[in-house]
Amino acid sequence: MEVELLEIRQFLEQRPPFNFLDDEQLDALPADMEIRYLRRGSRFPPEDGYLYIVRSGAIELRDQEGEICEKIAEGDIYTTSCQLLNFRRECRGATAEDTLVYIMTCDRLKQLCKASDAFNKHFSASVKDRLKQAITAVQQGDSGDISIMSVEVGELLRMEPITVDASATIQDTARVMSDRNVSSVMAMESGKLVGVVTDRDLRRRCVAVGRSGDEPVSAIMTRDPVTIQQSSLMVQALMTMTRLHIHHLPVMNGDQLVGMVTATDLARQQSTNSAYLAVDIRKAKNLADLVKASNRLPDLQLQLASASATALHIGEAISSITDSLTVRMIEMAEEQLGPPPVPYVWMAGGSQARHEQSSHSDQDNALLISNDYLPEHEAYFEKLARFVNDGLNECGFVYCPGDAMASNPKWRQPLKVWKGYFKKWIETPQPMALMLSSIFFDLRPVHGDQALFHRLQKKVLKWTRENRIFIAYMAANALQHRPPLGFFRTFVVIHGGKHDDTFDIKHRGIVPITDLARVYALSEGLAPVNTTDRLQAAMESGALSHDMGESLEDALEFIASLRIRHQADQIRRNAAPDNYLDPDKLSRLEREHLKDAFKVIQSMQSALEHRYQAGRFR
Repeated sequence: MEVELLEIRQFLEQRPPFNFLDDEQLDALPADMEIRYLRRGSRFPPEDGYLYIVRSGAIELRDQEGEICEKIAEGDIYTTSCQLLNFRRECRGATAEDTLVYIMTCDRLKQLCKASDAFNKHFSASVKDRLKQAITAVQQGDSGDISIMSVEVGELLRMEPITVDASATIQDTARVMSDRNVSSVMAMESGKLVGVVTDRDLRRRCVAVGRSGDEPVSAIMTRDPVTIQQSSLMVQALMTMTRLHIHHLPVMNGDQLVGMVTATDLARQQSTNSAYLAVDIRKAKNLADLVKASNRLPDLQLQLASASATALHIGEAISSITDSLTVRMIEMAEEQLGPPPVPYVWMAGGSQARHEQSSHSDQDNALLISNDYLPEHEAYFEKLARFVNDGLNECGFVYCPGDAMASNPKWRQPLKVWKGYFKKWIETPQPMALMLSSIFFDLRPVHGDQALFHRLQKKVLKWTRENRIFIAYMAANALQHRPPLGFFRTFVVIHGGKHDDTFDIKHRGIVPITDLARVYALSEGLAPVNTTDRLQAAMESGALSHDMGESLEDALEFIASLRIRHQADQIRRNAAPDNYLDPDKLSRLEREHLKDAFKVIQSMQSALEHRYQAGRFR
């Protein structure tokens, strides 16, 4: 291969998606590519019908209004001419400096997509599809569930094997299954396992085809079933069931049948730790018991992350445990103080309210009290709030730095006062109101008289839906948190200090999406507070297109999954989990997908800015 072609090959094989191609495809590709030199200020793209790969230099892309969409530099790929990406704005521009590009025809690109599935997936119809694939890769890329990796199949067995003779009738077999309340039995012949019969077999091979119940069960059983040894790990059972699309596995000790493991058994085992944790919280007798249970939260987060649970489900699980801790503390407080003098509801704010917590984040909460509240009731509610806030702090949910807690008398008020707060915030938006928006516009009832909360929420959503100026201010506030993606698609990182060369993935990646979803929810008067639920409700209302809404959902899940994995690594090292991610520790492909996610956010922020002319309200 000529030196010039070899250089092209070496450049491509180090960059996704070309690194997915095999050696033969990479060897042939350089000869099909053209090299073009573009002077600074040259129109880009020079012509349609080609894919462009920037070898050196820089290009500025602008939308039809002349605003910069992005800047691309070495290693970046421009595919719009081949209609491979589905961006809302058509961006074209000019070279910002002298630029060298490699050019491939769209027809050649399509050939490669057909020849390589992995290559084709990278160049799927939209950024949204790429992010969905990236989410799957991140969630499957961990080490597997801790319990699955360590538990032997024999440990899952809870009863002796339930068997019938292979000559037993179908009706007698069904009766055994019904009497023992099981979904399957094993058929034996001369003391040896010869088949398995399941509920599905009874339906499909007997009832559905009109077979007589007097026939032998051997007529409908699955013969020579796949088995697993009791010393095998749970992960092997799971993989076997998945590979063969079955839900029942006879368990053997050598040649001896010892039981049956089902898909339900595996699912139950994977949720055992969180289930036990919730039970322990309910049974807690004192604060020390709750602290002990709470100390297991990082391990729960680690287990869920290692089990490839979605970031959405992990947030729901952790927040539910926090809810349980909160409720048990309120119950303990009431046991000491007596019943409340008037109805009230304890409200969670922030990430707990949105069901998006990670283990041991800071606490945000408030008390909403009935309008029957009298000054002499203050001592009761002050003691209750202090008990719960102090208890949560002991459990690792540290005090809110901004004192947005029920122990602060400002956030422990009757319904009429809370209505006054929100009315003032909405009618005369001030910096303080906007600062508190991430907490108090995301409230959720945890314990107490929920009717009180819904009366407040209904009124607040009516006010926000009717006040366009307030929404414009909220939109401007939502633009304060920008993704850490600078020009030339590089990551903007912190320089110096404890978090040198990292960026805050929560405040620069997750919070911008949370803020966007909040604006859409409040502008339409939508009740959900979870970010994904808000995006879905906004799509259903027509306020947000399904394409952009789904892209934001996927961007959120991918970014949050990287955050969860980062924190899981820290927990494994017994380090305190944080949100500071080092982009150099991501694979090249993960960095590219993260840039895709940030571009989705940037595009949505730009659309919101135009819609509400939010720049006027900064």
